[in-house]
Amino acid sequence: MKYLSNVATLMLDREKCTGCGNCTEVCPHAVLSVRDKKASITDLDKCMECGACETNCPFGAITVDRGVGCAAALINSMLYGGEPSCDCSSSQSGKTTACC
Repeated sequence: MKYLSNVATLMLDREKCTGCGNCTEVCPHAVLSVRDKKASITDLDKCMECGACETNCPFGAITVDRGVGCAAALINSMLYGGEPSCDCSSSQSGKTTACC
């Protein structure tokens, strides 16, 4: 299932990644994969921002703002009406993100 395009807050710091694969095992939507001994984000739009990957990364290579972005935007839109929107204003150097 895909949520909103280009709004998930999931970020991956490939320099910190050791390729252990914990993130790929716990992600319910296969958002991450390991290639060339490093994790990579395969489809950011599938991220539901549950935080399982961040919680299970022993090297701090993954960050995600749980409860914001796609999932929260869709729920708030259903509860309060209007178009879904998120706050993806942060961008850190060396990290992969697709926030607008």
